[in-house]
Amino acid sequence: MANQTLPLDQRLYEYLLANSLREPELLRRLRAETAKLPCADLQISPEQGQFMALLIELLGARKALEIGTFTGYSALWVALALPADGRLLACDVSAEWTAVARRYWAQAGLEHKIELRLAPALETLEALPASELGTYDFIFIDADKGNYDPYYEAALALLRPGGLIALDNTLRGGKVADPAAADPDTLVMRALNVKIHGDERVSASLVPIADGLTLARKR
Repeated sequence: MANQTLPLDQRLYEYLLANSLREPELLRRLRAETAKLPCADLQISPEQGQFMALLIELLGARKALEIGTFTGYSALWVALALPADGRLLACDVSAEWTAVARRYWAQAGLEHKIELRLAPALETLEALPASELGTYDFIFIDADKGNYDPYYEAALALLRPGGLIALDNTLRGGKVADPAAADPDTLVMRALNVKIHGDERVSASLVPIADGLTLARKR
């Protein structure tokens, strides 16, 4: 039997954070404020945000897209990792949640890097001019799970060769491996995991960080 990923109990997780996480104070405050919301579980974990920031640095990314912004925590990690002339297009539908995001982006002095568009993400993506195709370096998908497949296809079209898509929640709390789990979101994610695994357009890996983060590099 192959070696398995080490399970993280609370003690080991706290060790991981203590010996890896370099979370800026502003991000820590945003995470703490978001944790008080009833839908706080929509936010990514801090180690995931730091991991994505490292990926952006490794890519030399200058142009990024985020599908699903919530209170702006992931966008702030991305924007901080982008160079001074980098740009992030953030898509969401909630003026209430993104008002929190705007406040923290302003405190970070990063409003010039982030363009927020409030509309269903597929409408926003479909409205982008043809000149945007093949120009993005990094795309993060963390929105309504039912549309993950069309988000993935739209992201592939917008991504440059060598660019990276990151899809959140691809393990669905373990439901994707449970044959008894048949809720619509799990069915969509299970099918998409199979699709990406066999997709010759990308090199891909499902990373067991947080709730599962699939990385797909466009060939």
